[in-house]
Amino acid sequence: MAMRRFYNEIKGRRVSEIPEHVKPMLSLNYIKRAIQRGMDNYHAKYIETSSPEPLFHVCYGGMIFSYLVALPHERRHLQHQAHNHH
Repeated sequence: MAMRRFYNEIKGRRVSEIPEHVKPMLSLNYIKRAIQRGMDNYHAKYIETSSPEPLFHVCYGGMIFSYLVALPHERRHLQHQAHNHH
């Protein structure tokens, strides 16, 4: 959704105008405000409505995080195992 809005904003601009349009979006304050807006929207959508989805988000996020943390170790293990079998 954000990408579509961004695309629509730059669609009618010349290539030379795009850096001037994008530069303010890369400032620290803009990024902080965008994150705060996202957190406010999340809170309004899930927390205030007593939805169980935040619990699912935490569970799925935890599983993905643990998978990514274990991935380098697993890859080393599989490479070592494949090397020993040949």
